[in-house]
Amino acid sequence: MFAVSAVRIDAQDPLSGLRLGERPEPGADGALPPGWTTVTVKAASLNHHDLWSLKGVGISEKQLPMILGCDAAGIDEDGNEVVVHSVIGGLGTDEPRSILTERYDGTFAEKVAVPRWNLLPKPAELSFEQACCLPTAWLTAYRMLFTNSGVRPGGTILVQGAGGGVATALVVLGKAAGYRVWVTSRDEAKGARAVELGADAAFASGARLPERVDAVMETVGAATWSHSIKSLKPGGTIVISGATSGDRPPAAELTRIFFNELRVVGSTMGDRDELAGLLRLCAHGGVRPLIDSVLPLGEAVEGFRRLAEGDVFGKIVFTV
Repeated sequence: MFAVSAVRIDAQDPLSGLRLGERPEPGADGALPPGWTTVTVKAASLNHHDLWSLKGVGISEKQLPMILGCDAAGIDEDGNEVVVHSVIGGLGTDEPRSILTERYDGTFAEKVAVPRWNLLPKPAELSFEQACCLPTAWLTAYRMLFTNSGVRPGGTILVQGAGGGVATALVVLGKAAGYRVWVTSRDEAKGARAVELGADAAFASGARLPERVDAVMETVGAATWSHSIKSLKPGGTIVISGATSGDRPPAAELTRIFFNELRVVGSTMGDRDELAGLLRLCAHGGVRPLIDSVLPLGEAVEGFRRLAEGDVFGKIVFTV
């Protein structure tokens, strides 16, 4: 089967580790683990996780070659349209929690193998391209907002770094839930697009805000950390799910954190029930993922290049 794999780790030139070509189909030798099944992939979306894998984060050389891709929507062995939840193990199982491509081959292929428990029905209201955007970036945003932020509808949230998959999801979901949504961006055009998407206001990165906010959604990391802490009301919450600019800010801002009684909450992905809730919200609430572009899987290198250069607004989707 055709697949997109990581064959080499290079932190300086990650795209040099990509290889497009034939790989064995999962289960072709009859060796699927008990309780696992295969899905014929129709669409899969690109995440920063895939780029980090090529840099050696969460994966080692001895695990290569590894088919990349966390997210997918497709057809199961019984002909049902399904969405793949990409978190394997955890939740009381004997297997430690991991994300597809950390231990098992991912979704950038004609077929992917996953536990049957990881499959959810794809709502008829969503296309395969829309549905495949949800299990990583959109599920991460859903958990950040509705499980971990503690902000009630009507509260104000700040989303750092408009444009990425999680950031655009936070804008759309936050607006749908009745939050006042502010965004920051180094790119004025991306800030303007975020406002078109539903944000109430956009500000330059690091700009002083009109007032402090109830919660900050932080995925950028070191570059915006100090601004995030300074932007919070006393008792406010910063929810962090990533650090694309690095995980070591120049200052931890500990004095501000304890003096203002701020909450710092880590947030990773989401569980199967949260994904089911997100699918229902999209199906019945009219919420749709923002797609930057759709490319055939054979043009995956172009998608990776654009993600690496930050030339995206929404999700990049590969069709199979």
